[in-house]
Amino acid sequence: MSFTGKVVLITGASSGIGADAACHFAKLGAKVAVVGRNQKRLQEVADRIEASGSIKPLQIVADVTKDAKHIIDETIEQFHRLDVLVNNAGVFISDTLPEFNADEYDRVMNTNLRSLIVLSHLAVPFLEKTNGNIVNVSSEAAINAYDVFLSYSISKAGVNHFTKCAAIGLASKGIRVNAVNPGDIQTPIFESVGVDSTAGFFDQLKDAYLVGRVGSVTDTSAAIEYLASQRFVNGICLPVDGGLTCSGPNRELMAKCYFPSN
Repeated sequence: MSFTGKVVLITGASSGIGADAACHFAKLGAKVAVVGRNQKRLQEVADRIEASGSIKPLQIVADVTKDAKHIIDETIEQFHRLDVLVNNAGVFISDTLPEFNADEYDRVMNTNLRSLIVLSHLAVPFLEKTNGNIVNVSSEAAINAYDVFLSYSISKAGVNHFTKCAAIGLASKGIRVNAVNPGDIQTPIFESVGVDSTAGFFDQLKDAYLVGRVGSVTDTSAAIEYLASQRFVNGICLPVDGGLTCSGPNRELMAKCYFPSN
């Protein structure tokens, strides 16, 4: 589908899923606003987009937990409209109930859920004008329970439920709201829990997936594009997980990959 003339705002766009989604939408003709905290990496994404011959993106160096209004205001000031909001920014930690840390829990919830809700709220007046839509990046951990990813799983379960509630609440305004629920995708996010993804981590993990591999960012970008473009799709949480949700995660294998020293 062509997104020519459309404006797509993507948070967490300095790496991984968000970075590839930004490049993907730009190739489809969209005017893209990319948001991230790391200016150097955000510039690298912008350079990739321009090198592909796409429209120069708007770079917004910001923290979604603090700068939601600034993010929306900058996008509207530059492009004068908003068609798609991709709420991708997030943090990933490993924690269990016995080792629960309230400050870390608050950090995860503020980043993964609260900021997403605030940004969506602020975007509503502009999305209503364009019959736009919201795509939230959730996780298969919102569907499958993981005791070792307590705070993260809870935050993503919240994203799923917010997606459905918002779809109902915004339907009368012509705004659709959907979510993607990725499984393990080859991105740097796993380094935050101490995983050395260069040491065969993804290769070991592939046996947990029905399709015989973990996901790539091109898989998630295609799914995000689908949800952003299909006007008869609303209020769904779409697993993009190689069959992991269908088959049930191989917890023993996944634990071995994530926590090899245990």
